[in-house]
Amino acid sequence: MAAQKTSIAVPTPNQIADAAVSLGRVLDGEQVLGLSRYLELLLVWNQRMNLVGPQDWHTILADLIADSWHLADFLNSLNLPEAPCTVDLGAGAGLPGLPLRLFWPHGVYHLVEIRRKRTAFLLQVLSAMQLQRTFVRPQRAEQALPALAPVDLCLSRAFLPWPELLKLVKPWLARGAAVVIMANEPVPSVMPPDWVATGSHRYTGSDKDRYFWSLVPANISR
Repeated sequence: MAAQKTSIAVPTPNQIADAAVSLGRVLDGEQVLGLSRYLELLLVWNQRMNLVGPQDWHTILADLIADSWHLADFLNSLNLPEAPCTVDLGAGAGLPGLPLRLFWPHGVYHLVEIRRKRTAFLLQVLSAMQLQRTFVRPQRAEQALPALAPVDLCLSRAFLPWPELLKLVKPWLARGAAVVIMANEPVPSVMPPDWVATGSHRYTGSDKDRYFWSLVPANISR
């Protein structure tokens, strides 16, 4: 007997808007529509491959997507160029990048992901969401970074341990560029040599406190 497919509970736009309000965020119509398209495709693809684990849409919104609007607020507080070149390494399921672009549309945004199935997912969702100046790069970070340099902003969610990430990206950063780390602990009091913490933010997720750190190299010659 053929296995039955598990039914997917896809939220309506109104449900998404109401859930966001319960999480402390009022969404405009474009943001609701974009998140609706993102969640629908994420839930479908998540049945084919493990993108975010066996979670319902409300948990995904509260635990993963909400990070993106908090991150947008943090990025707006940083001293970045008006139209920065942003690189999102190990984009995976498009978090935080795809929802982030609904709340922070500045500059050009590159989602770097080498895994083919995840790249296919990102391309389909990007087309459905109709995000502007947002691109998928099916490359390793070591290939994408020199091609995109100088980079003004680098984001990472668990792509590499952050000290290793800093070593990887530093040669390709513009002068004054920032690396933003999404973490579960406060910014360390001691930074690696030639790096300075220029900002941090704490917010409460559905289960615990979460943090963003903004790190800037002390010496960039570009």
